[in-house]
Amino acid sequence: MIYQFNIPTTIRFGCGAIKELPAYLIEQGLKRPLLVTDPTIAQLDFFAEIVRDLNLKGIHLEVFSDIHKNPVKSDVYKGTDIWDQTDRDSIVGIGGGAALDIARAIVLRVNHRDDLFKYDDLVGGDVYVTNSVPHFITVPTTAGTGSEVGRSAIIADDETHQKKILFSPKLMAKIVFADPLLTMGLPPHITAATGMDALTHNMEAFLAKNPNPICDGIALEGMHLIAKSLEQAVLRPNEQVRSNMLVASMMGAIAFQKGLGVVHSLAHPLSSLLDTHHGLANAVNIPYGMAFNIAGNEDKFKRIAQALQLREEAGEGVIKYLFELNEHIGIPKKLRDIGVKEEHIEILADLAIADFAHPNNPKPVSREDFKRLYQQAF
Repeated sequence: MIYQFNIPTTIRFGCGAIKELPAYLIEQGLKRPLLVTDPTIAQLDFFAEIVRDLNLKGIHLEVFSDIHKNPVKSDVYKGTDIWDQTDRDSIVGIGGGAALDIARAIVLRVNHRDDLFKYDDLVGGDVYVTNSVPHFITVPTTAGTGSEVGRSAIIADDETHQKKILFSPKLMAKIVFADPLLTMGLPPHITAATGMDALTHNMEAFLAKNPNPICDGIALEGMHLIAKSLEQAVLRPNEQVRSNMLVASMMGAIAFQKGLGVVHSLAHPLSSLLDTHHGLANAVNIPYGMAFNIAGNEDKFKRIAQALQLREEAGEGVIKYLFELNEHIGIPKKLRDIGVKEEHIEILADLAIADFAHPNNPKPVSREDFKRLYQQAF
C-alpha cells in the first residue's frame, strides 16, 4: 500500500511577524490586495494598524468584511463581486476560521465561475479546480481552526445549511504570517472556544482511521501544548501561552488531513442550523463524542492521556479531563445551555449523519448513535 503525506506552506511565526506583510507584498510585485476579514476584526485597532502600514507603503488595498460568522455561499459570491469591481491582484485573509474560509473560497471562485458547489470535494469536485488562482496570504487572529495552513474551505448552502468542502492544493496560502500578538486581545470566551476547537482537531485527527504517522506525532504534540497552555491563555494570558496555542492550532489543522470524526459531525449541524460558534459546538460535544470512541481504541486513548499528562492513563481519564477543562474555562456542559431545544434533536441527527467528518471516525456512527449522543449532551 502506498500512502501520501502532505505538509503545508511557509509560516513566518513570532511576535511582530505581521510587520513583514507590506515588504512581502512589494517583493512579490503585489500592489492591490483584497483584504478579507470579518465585521468584528474590521473594527479593531490591530486591523487598522495593518491597513495603515500597507497604505504607508503605497499598497492600494480593498477590504471585504460582509460575512456571516458561519460562512455561506452568498458570502463568497459577494466577495468575488468586490474582487471584480475593484481590480485586485491578490487576496489576504485576516481572521479566524470564517474569514479564512471565505478568503480561500474567493481565491477559488476568481477563476472558477461555475456554481461554487460544483467544486465540492465530497462529490469529486476537486477535479474541476484546474485554472490558476490569485496569490493568497493568510494571517490568523485566533488559535482554533488552523485554517491558515489548510487547503480547503468549509462553506454552507444558504438554504439547506449543509456544509460543503472546497478542496485543492492550489488553495494553500503561499505564506502565513502567524503573529501571536494578534491573538492577545481575544476575549476569554473566544479564547476558550477556539482553543477547544484546536484540541478537538488534534484529538480527532489522532484517532482518525486513515494512516498517517507524521500527523499522529504532530497531533500528540499539539494536544500536549494545549494541555499546558489553554487554561492560562483564557484566564491569565501572556505571549508564551498565546504562542503555544497558535502553534497548536496550526498543528491540529496539519494533522486533520488524516480526517476528523464524530465530534465534528455533532458540531457542524449546530453551526448550520442554529448559527452556533463552531469552536463552542465542538467544545460542548467533545466529552460525549470521545466517550463514544473509547471502546476498541483503548491504546490510542492511553497515548492521548499521556500527551495530556494525566494521572489516569485511560479513556475515562481523558473524558474526565475534558469535562473539567471545559468547566475551568467557562464552557457550558450541556447543549441546552447554548440554545439547543429538544425539538432540534431529530433534525440535528439528520444533518449529522449526512456530514462529511464521521466516515473517518475510528468506529462507525449511525443516525441513532448521533441522536443518542445529542440526547446525552442535551
